Amino acid sequence: MSVDAPRVMVAGTASGCGKTTVACGLMRALARRGLRVAACKCGPDYLDPLFHERVLGTPSRNLDLFLGNERLVCGLVARGAQHADITVVEGVMGYYDGIATSVDASSYDVARVTGTPTVLVVDARGRALSVAAEVLGFVRMCEPSQVAGVILNRVFESYAMRLREAVEAHAGVPVLGYVPPIEEAHLASRHLGLVSADEVPRLQQKVDAVASTLERTVDLDAVLALARTAEPLDEPDAMEPEAHDMRPTIAVARDEAFSFYYADTLELFERLGARLAYFSPVRDACLPQGTCGLYLGGGYPELHARELSRNEAMRAAVRDAVRAGMPTIAECGGFLYLHEFLEDDRATAWPMVGVVLGRGFGTGRLGRFGYVTLTAKRDGLLARAGEELRAHEFHYWDSDTPGDAFVARKPQSDRSWDCVMSSPALHAGFPHLYLAGAPKAARRFVEACAAFGVGKGMIER
Repeated sequence: MSVDAPRVMVAGTASGCGKTTVACGLMRALARRGLRVAACKCGPDYLDPLFHERVLGTPSRNLDLFLGNERLVCGLVARGAQHADITVVEGVMGYYDGIATSVDASSYDVARVTGTPTVLVVDARGRALSVAAEVLGFVRMCEPSQVAGVILNRVFESYAMRLREAVEAHAGVPVLGYVPPIEEAHLASRHLGLVSADEVPRLQQKVDAVASTLERTVDLDAVLALARTAEPLDEPDAMEPEAHDMRPTIAVARDEAFSFYYADTLELFERLGARLAYFSPVRDACLPQGTCGLYLGGGYPELHARELSRNEAMRAAVRDAVRAGMPTIAECGGFLYLHEFLEDDRATAWPMVGVVLGRGFGTGRLGRFGYVTLTAKRDGLLARAGEELRAHEFHYWDSDTPGDAFVARKPQSDRSWDCVMSSPALHAGFPHLYLAGAPKAARRFVEACAAFGVGKGMIER
């Protein structure tokens, strides 16, 4: 069986070309036509999917061919398409930018595997015929390139029409429209990329401004026609994972300090039988009632270190839970929260939970960036000795106690290092996990949470 899945990718020639703004504006413009729009994001990025979610009100899926496989990626697109009229996939970095200098796990790789036609966003500021040369290079780099249309960004109408003639004549690809500079739609950024969607003032008005512009300057009918040329995808696996019948409650930290989660990982926990209960380490005084497991995701705890530290009741609750053996996953920001001390962005050290005997500190630069394969050195919560988990790192803070339970290796590289603290009840370290691509590890976590709940009398066997 196959699923009809009209879809289009909005990709860029490079990071910073404006593809997130164009993608979000396109999603809103299509939704304003009464269409049901699904969103996806290429790569491991957390921030852009949050923008998609705010624009559409539904979760955005990450399509990652390193953290997941081809079957999973195609299945995620097909699953989302079952409840949508069109799927808009936002690319990552430059279209062909993959692992090292390969196209592996690039936006192009996702477009190729899923058979998704691509609209290339090109920053046309201060350029002329070079725009056509650039588009021609992208079209000819790989065949088929999947590039089926172009949107010229940051250029006014009169010049866009002249560039359109040049691009279409030399590159043979239709220009579907242009986007002039829109001052009120500027999205600020910080050290991990764009600021979180929740921090953008008047976000909905900004997205509406972009959508209104695209309705005038981009041929949305042509975009829809292009999306409908995409071939159907195989129906996602009908076999759902067997749910645990004990229904353990997993407390998930989610607030302004912790917001980096993959929607598909959280949904997998639920399909495995877990109940998710969200809480705020910044504001709440205790963990949700009946908590059997903890998931402390990434985010910006360093920007909220004072508030986290002053919430002594929550710090004590998390400390007591971890020390009592409650199964816990703590990634990046969540890992820093477990430290004795965490420096804020002014290098002031604040007391944190204290189960990791060390200090988290700012480095002023991006550390250990990119994909890694983690190999377990001993049995732990998520993996047995010798087993592998795929992950990625992206952080400007570091730890003087990074852990040594896994060996991290960069793909297509000889570089490796030790990382992660692991025990039968704890997995804590900087690497971010995509457990939708590692269902065995996800099941182990849910089962450990259920066993803890039974042992504490919170769940009846």
